[in-house]
Order: sequence, then C-alpha cells, then structure tokens
Amino acid sequence: MAGSLVSIDGVSKTYGEHGPLVLNNVSFNIAKGEVISILGKSGCGKSTLLNCIGGFEAMNEGQVLLDGKPITKPSKRCVMLMQNYGLLPWRSVRKNVELGLESAGLPKQEAEERVTHYLQMVGLTDRATSLPSELSGGMQQRVAIARALAIQPEVILMDEPFGALDTFTRYYLQDELMQIQQREKMTIILVTHDIDEALYLSDRIFIMKPNPGEIHKEVSLKLAKPRDRSDSDFQHYRELIFNEFQFTQEKATIEFNI
Repeated sequence: MAGSLVSIDGVSKTYGEHGPLVLNNVSFNIAKGEVISILGKSGCGKSTLLNCIGGFEAMNEGQVLLDGKPITKPSKRCVMLMQNYGLLPWRSVRKNVELGLESAGLPKQEAEERVTHYLQMVGLTDRATSLPSELSGGMQQRVAIARALAIQPEVILMDEPFGALDTFTRYYLQDELMQIQQREKMTIILVTHDIDEALYLSDRIFIMKPNPGEIHKEVSLKLAKPRDRSDSDFQHYRELIFNEFQFTQEKATIEFNI
C-alpha cells in the first residue's frame, strides 16, 4: 500500500512441520505515526504476529515490509517493549537507557544528551543513578520506554507492556505514552487483550480470532485524542468491540461442535 510504513502481507505461520496453523493469511498496513492495536484473547496468535513483525520469528508464508524492505531479523528499526521491562539489574537507570546506544557509534556527548533528553521526557531525571530494584514497576516501565525512545526506532512494538501494573499506574503510563507519541510522532504496534487500553491509545484496532489466528475485524476510531473513558462515544466503541468478541467466541464454539 502506497504511503505505508509497515506492510503485513499474507503472513501465515505454523510451529513445527506438522504443527497447528497459528496465523493464517494475515494482511494489513500501518502508516507512519499511527498507533494500532492487535486485540484478542489469549492464544489467538497476536504475540506471534508481533514477533514476526519484529523479525524475532520466521514466517512460513508471506512477508513483513518496513518502508518497502523485508524484515528478516531483529534490528534497531523495530524495538520491542514487554511486560518484564528487560532492565539489567546491575546497571543504573541512566546506564540502562544508554544500553541501546553503546553500539550505535554516536559521539559521547551526543549519546549523553540523548539519554538526558529521554529521561526528562519520562520524568526520571532525579532517579538516573538508581538501580531497577529501587524503582516501582511503573518507573521501571518508564525506563524501558526511555531506552526504546533513545534508539529512535521507526516502529515501537509493545506486547501487553502495562499488563503487570495496577489500574492507576497503567492509566498514568497510558497517558504518558500518548503524550510522548503525539510529541515524537512515533509509530506504535500494541498487542493487548484490554479493550479499554486499545480504545484509549489506538487510531485503529485489529480484532483477532483464534484457531487459526486471523484478523476478524478492523475498527477505525473516530475519537479525538486525548480520550475520555467515560465519554458516550468511547462507550459506544467499547460495546461494539465487546460484541465482536462475543461473536468470535460463539462462532468458534459452533465450529468446534460441528
């Protein structure tokens, strides 16, 4: 698709030579600066799809293109954020954020300025010398976000990044992420099973159904940002998506019984 930053084209995947079909002919496009969510219940293949997009897993069929070029292995053009933060416990906050820049060949002053900039952006300048064990879960995730931003990737992949946090911390980080995304014009692909999270952050939502994993429905959100979770339009989309989940569950049950 012309103008797309990421193109997922006919991606299918099985585990093992005779294993089950995990993904079946998944195709969609993502524009630069767009936030999209892949929404589905556990086991529908959404994390597998994200790993294929990032080059962490090979596909049996199809391809993923980043700016027109096939993704065949992980690179700093696509950075993954996960629930477990991936921080090195013996390194300070600043040293963890510096990690992705150590092989980038940047002049020392430029690397230091970039780290400082993104620590300021996530509000952790005063914790720069702290170790991860001295931080809350929310702060650790902010360090992981700063580390990803410091690399300045073209795409940030998020696999349920706030799933291990309490509700209020999750809401706070969603607000922070939305503000950063709008300032930096980042392209984000988010995997989640949280309908409200997908609605709050995304421009479009792709609902997946399982066995095999396929795109069941695409939902384009005509909601201004920042969003109000109590707004009637927000609740309208919530009900629409919830009903789609009920439909996919009923369909799966019917097919299984047949």
